[in-house]
Amino acid sequence: MLSKPHVWRALESKADVLASYQRTSSDELEQFQVLLARLAALGAQEIRAAVADVARPGALPSCEREAGRAVARPFAPRWENHEQARAWAMSVLRDTPTIAVDGSQITPSRDFSIPVGAVQVAWFENAHNAAGDYVKDLRFEVLGPNELADDAPDSGDRSAFPDRQVNLRRFELECQMLCEAMRRYAGRDPLPVCFLDGSLIVSFAAQMRPELQGRYVGCVRDLLDTSERTRVPVVGYIDTSYSKDMVALLAHLGQRALPLTLSDGFLLSRAMQWGDRSEAFVCARDDQVFAKAPDLAYYDRVLLVYCKTTADNPPARLDLPAWVLEAGLLDDVLDVVRAECIVGTGYPYAAETADAVAVITAADREHFYRTLQEFAEQLGVELHYAHKAYSKRGRR
Repeated sequence: MLSKPHVWRALESKADVLASYQRTSSDELEQFQVLLARLAALGAQEIRAAVADVARPGALPSCEREAGRAVARPFAPRWENHEQARAWAMSVLRDTPTIAVDGSQITPSRDFSIPVGAVQVAWFENAHNAAGDYVKDLRFEVLGPNELADDAPDSGDRSAFPDRQVNLRRFELECQMLCEAMRRYAGRDPLPVCFLDGSLIVSFAAQMRPELQGRYVGCVRDLLDTSERTRVPVVGYIDTSYSKDMVALLAHLGQRALPLTLSDGFLLSRAMQWGDRSEAFVCARDDQVFAKAPDLAYYDRVLLVYCKTTADNPPARLDLPAWVLEAGLLDDVLDVVRAECIVGTGYPYAAETADAVAVITAADREHFYRTLQEFAEQLGVELHYAHKAYSKRGRR
């Protein structure tokens, strides 16, 4: 139980730190807005030449870069009320399939003597047709001790069961479900759009063992390959992004240190109204994911675009395959994203629905473990449960 007086006193002890962070953030924002204006004055070739000696400067201009044009691009339609916005959204989405996947997981618990994990991945396909056709379904997998055996820490302590394998399997299934959907919808007109809840850039894998890292990279490469082959766009949607790819590019251009507090979205936010987007940049993040396997590098096949999908928050980050821009489809795809966010009140409706189907609550976890115990008893397998866990459950 939290004690508000204790929390307040602890916060008071950090007042100077919080105020200093705010001042630093404001200073960095002002400095990098100047650099952003300097970048806007340059053409793509000039920018690339200026950072030519930097292997991975964070981001690089795409073919959308025009000297003298602002990075933020306005969205033309404006409405007087939400009813008008919804009418526009439904006209954009009419007969345009949108597909989204999302997942949840149950990580292995040390309270049980046998490590068992689980993954649940849901998908939602909305045809947006007059008949109101849609598909809402899920897939559930259990991971046994053999599938978690390689998941012990590098220290060699085989008694611990981290959740890396469970998280990886969830990501694999999410990508697999999207690839299957793309193949089903290949050749459709109007063009379908798929949503992945998360980034196509796997920086989090940089510190993993090569085998795990390779599997994450392989998932995204398969996703990009399938998208390009089927001509079905996929959008990696990040609602709140702290990425600094564009900021890193500006830092290199201005010969500045990478700012501590400033993100791409925060930098762009003041220059954008609802529906506005940034021009597309090519991802060139330096995160060491491909340090030992440069032949697997794929970031140059991913575009990053920021789009303002809520009135108050910074723009969302969208990761898209480069072929979408090359094929002249970027604006059409972004209109679908905007329309989905209108219907979903700030978040893509398809992704929101997939999340609602996929979510595993605390009560669901309890039910899973009770079912696991019943199944173990029926199988004649001894499954011990920690006494401390029983005690904690009784107190809560």
